[in-house]
Amino acid sequence: MLYFAYGSNLNLFQMKRRCKDSIFLKKINLKDFRLTFRSKYRAADIELKKNSIVPGGLFKISKSDEKKLDVYEDYPSLYKKFYFTYYGKKVMTYTMVKKTPFRFPTERYLNVVKRGYKDCCLDKKYLIQGLKKQN
Repeated sequence: MLYFAYGSNLNLFQMKRRCKDSIFLKKINLKDFRLTFRSKYRAADIELKKNSIVPGGLFKISKSDEKKLDVYEDYPSLYKKFYFTYYGKKVMTYTMVKKTPFRFPTERYLNVVKRGYKDCCLDKKYLIQGLKKQN
């Protein structure tokens, strides 16, 4: 299956640790969404926002990888699954169930995300935008 990663799952070392069968395919943009950080965990989330994009990584994952991600993402309590199509292929990602206000991430978590942006050759301007308190 295809999985769209953002946040800490962009970090290739971390993703391989979580999902041993995962294969990074390419960087892609999810249109009409924006990146934010929220919840008591100060974790990355995406939300609908017209004319915005969230850069991320497209991964091929196995069914066992999906089950491991479900546990890691605390599905369905903290995150729910969201599906979209990319060039006719079904892609899964996660979005938070409860849309709490913006919470700046911890330095440790942010460093993992920054490494993921570097790993996947993503434009950090979108990360910087996501780090600003949003209305």
